[in-house]
Amino acid sequence: MRKMLAKKRIALVAHDNCKKDMIQWVEKNSESIIGHDLTCTGTTGRMIEDALRHKYGDEAIDKVSISRLKSGPLGGDQQLGSMIAEGKIDVLIFFWDSMHAQPHDVDVKALLRIAAVYNIPTAQNRSTADFIVTSPILSKDYTPKVYDYSSYISRNIDL
Repeated sequence: MRKMLAKKRIALVAHDNCKKDMIQWVEKNSESIIGHDLTCTGTTGRMIEDALRHKYGDEAIDKVSISRLKSGPLGGDQQLGSMIAEGKIDVLIFFWDSMHAQPHDVDVKALLRIAAVYNIPTAQNRSTADFIVTSPILSKDYTPKVYDYSSYISRNIDL
């Protein structure tokens, strides 16, 4: 059983063409997310830190927990997928560019797939992110359904 605590571990990721939208979303929803632990891929994390510092000042930003991974194309998406598989991420907010191919499209697909496998609430656009961040469940303990993959793990492979 996996339990999400009231203080969620939220991953924030945005492709280059979506970073402006992500920053606007973070600024709009900062009071809802600031009490949670944030994990971001590289550039997105730097931009979020800058936006929150501009809004709240240096002293307040020190109270915000933001962990920065590598940039997505340099392995950040894979790091994030690993964190989901290890149960270290509760929510994924990923504003991805659906109109332009990315050099790391396979990593993006793998990240979205692993979020689905582990039943992680995932927003792929601003509207869905708004629904997640305004949910009363965001700041409460929650136990998501954990799917049983034991038959897959124990399957016989003919050699």
